Amino acid sequence: MMTALAAAQAYASTQGIGGAKPAAASAAEGGLDFGALVKSAMTDAMQASKHAENQIKANVAGKAELIDVVTSISAAEASLETVMAVRDQVISAYQEIMRMPI
Repeated sequence: MMTALAAAQAYASTQGIGGAKPAAASAAEGGLDFGALVKSAMTDAMQASKHAENQIKANVAGKAELIDVVTSISAAEASLETVMAVRDQVISAYQEIMRMPI
């Protein structure tokens, strides 16, 4: 799941803050680039959703507690909201760039 710490570290690596290498340098050395970061966030959101579905199935079968179901659903929802917020910001940035005069 994409956490606030992971987001802060990704930002720091793109800005070269705290001794972190810029994204271009780390991408050339096999590190994460923006595309890999987005793909990782999408994969984490998908896994959280699948885990929540499995917890629901287990609860229906009587093999899981309700609190486990609620917790996994909340985690999946938070992960999805994070991905949607990033998507909205990327679209907003793209639209702002398209409005710029050449």
